[in-house]
Amino acid sequence: MLSRIEALCAEKGLRMTEPRRVIARVLSDSEDHPDAEELYDRVKAIDSSISMATIYRTMKLFEEMSIVSKRDFGDGRARYERKSGPEDHHHHMIDVQSGEVIEFYNQELEDLKKRIAHDLGFELVDHHLELFGVRLKKKH
Repeated sequence: MLSRIEALCAEKGLRMTEPRRVIARVLSDSEDHPDAEELYDRVKAIDSSISMATIYRTMKLFEEMSIVSKRDFGDGRARYERKSGPEDHHHHMIDVQSGEVIEFYNQELEDLKKRIAHDLGFELVDHHLELFGVRLKKKH
């Protein structure tokens, strides 16, 4: 069975070499947003012949083909995730102290973004939203 990213690659007609297949599977199985180094460590555990250069080339190709999105969570590292479609659209809340990343969806926010675009004379076709904050201490 193909991983989600492998299926996207096939859908877009991308030739799948074995290194690309391994990278696609590792990224599909990731529950976080790995950077290239984290991805390399995970891939290397499966196939030690895959180089860091192959990771960078593959991620650039996947990004150019709209298979993955590159994200900046304010820590100076490019992070990756599968390109989200309408069925799994989400945003990110990043704790600037711990680095924790929480994915969320909010219909009110979606409606507001569309209304803002419309008020400015646009039809919203794509967007990315990362919110940065500090987790509040709970009162006892």
